[in-house]
Amino acid sequence: MKIAEVKKIIAADMTGLSMLNDHLDAIADQTRDALDCIAAMHGRLILTGLGKSGHIGSKLAATFASTGTPAFFLHPAEASHGDLGMVQPEDVILALSWSGETRELADVVGYAKRRSVKLISITSVAESTLAKASDISIILPRVREACPHNLAPTTSTLLQLAMGDALAIALLQEKGLSEEGFHGFHPGGSLGAALKRLDEVMIQGDELPLVEENMSVVGALGVLSAKGKGIVGVTRSGALQGVITDGDIRRYLESHAASTMREALHESPCRKLMTEGSVTFSSDIIAGEALSVLQERRISAAFVVEKNQPIGLVTMLRLLNRGVA
Repeated sequence: MKIAEVKKIIAADMTGLSMLNDHLDAIADQTRDALDCIAAMHGRLILTGLGKSGHIGSKLAATFASTGTPAFFLHPAEASHGDLGMVQPEDVILALSWSGETRELADVVGYAKRRSVKLISITSVAESTLAKASDISIILPRVREACPHNLAPTTSTLLQLAMGDALAIALLQEKGLSEEGFHGFHPGGSLGAALKRLDEVMIQGDELPLVEENMSVVGALGVLSAKGKGIVGVTRSGALQGVITDGDIRRYLESHAASTMREALHESPCRKLMTEGSVTFSSDIIAGEALSVLQERRISAAFVVEKNQPIGLVTMLRLLNRGVA
């Protein structure tokens, strides 16, 4: 297949999304009502749909759940064979059907009416059975499918997905879900690692490479070598004054080439070669943010401090090994 055909298909999808964006003002009231309804519910958001709409509904249930809105997917066929018992009056049902005439949704719709469960629908036909039966119906613009025969659900499912994602993220913003709260729903994988606080991943305790400012250069070099972190923190009465890196040692030796070994390494205090005003972190920032700072500043490590007392160390290698990337 020529790449031109792929570009044509992507362009068709982009046209559909553009139509949805232009259509938002026309469905602003319904969208606002849907958001208010979901935000006010005391139960769970139940996504349902059949076929490709069902696949979109399943994905959206995961998105809502992971962004702070309790949700799960209910298959219409399973609903008709006992799973409707999972639906409670305090729940809200969000049904997806492009045509609005999916027969398999009839039992779900009927149950919602009998049990006074709020029903929101996303469809493209305002006069459809589903739209008329819903308490709130978000009517998407009728778009041509990217499929050349205008048959396979492609652009239509993309619009359903985009609208559902928009609702989920709007609710996340309304609830003010923090990065830490988001981490609570994503404890695993690289995302979970990136959202961990530094006090969960930092080097600490006896592993910390620290020296007092009056220690000799050779003493600091010994700690630098023994700890193997590529950095040493220089302290005064426990407070961090600066850092010494492998590069600092090299530059110091180059600039003191004319001095004797004793003068350069044994008689000079390490504070003479430390870098002051180095980057530090607080323990409550997330690992992903720390990694970004290290990359932007082109440094490999930084100390974590509390009231200027070094309590930990984060290195690029440590973060990458923990899956933060």
